[in-house]
Amino acid sequence: MNGTNCNENERGLLPYPVILAATKGDPDAMKIVVQHYQSYIAHLSMRKLRDESGNTYYGIDEDLRERLQAKLMRAVLSFKTEK
Repeated sequence: MNGTNCNENERGLLPYPVILAATKGDPDAMKIVVQHYQSYIAHLSMRKLRDESGNTYYGIDEDLRERLQAKLMRAVLSFKTEK
């Protein structure tokens, strides 16, 4: 899971301390969160594109990918945790 430890029961989950650090603005924790969702963001960013010859292919819309990544970061920073 890209540099984080996880048990088999917790696969796919981010550790709570990482989430907590990311909500407080820690850049390393935010990087782990973004890396965790990187493949999902890429999947959501797939679009049917055309090259200059008129050929159609599927590719990642970089503008959309960057917008989704920024939205994730804003959501993490605005996330309220219990104290």
